[in-house]
Amino acid sequence: MSLPHAILTALLEKPSSGLELTRRFDKSIGYFWSATHQQIYRELGRLEREGYIRALPAPTPARGQKKEYEVLPEGRAELARWTAASQDPKPLRDPLLLRLRAAAVVGTDGIEADLRRHLDLHRRQLAEYEEIEKRDFPPGLDSVEDRLQHVVLRAGIDLETFWARWLEQTLEELGLDPSQALSSPSRLPGDDKA
Repeated sequence: MSLPHAILTALLEKPSSGLELTRRFDKSIGYFWSATHQQIYRELGRLEREGYIRALPAPTPARGQKKEYEVLPEGRAELARWTAASQDPKPLRDPLLLRLRAAAVVGTDGIEADLRRHLDLHRRQLAEYEEIEKRDFPPGLDSVEDRLQHVVLRAGIDLETFWARWLEQTLEELGLDPSQALSSPSRLPGDDKA
């Protein structure tokens, strides 16, 4: 049920068209809650039917003009209700962890290359988050809104840091050098046991 709430949040930050929302999801909200443009447009229609948002009147009527949406009081109330509600953390479901567990049984062919690929992806995401932090959160920003947005970004930084360290340790545990560049897969020690 979080996609409608992500959309309500984005629209309260700035009234937007579906296309603008899609772009904003790609640049910010999408780092922690992704959605395709089809999902966003479908959800906009549902939110409008439920009276949570409305399309702003166009300054000049034109055929094919994109609709810009704003949140209505009912939508703000729904978002406030959802924000205040208690929710348990979701269990981690990551296919890489399951694949490593399976590799213990069937062998590690292909695992090294994918571990290195994941490490590279997490390092790049970490660098991107750190760049956003430098650019968007200079010292002195002290409003509650700024602090909350910053703690969400810090969560991303901390998670990417965790994953990068964990992947480095996993490669070391397998007797591999985590600083070695991504290359063709090689056999891991003990592969001949499988």
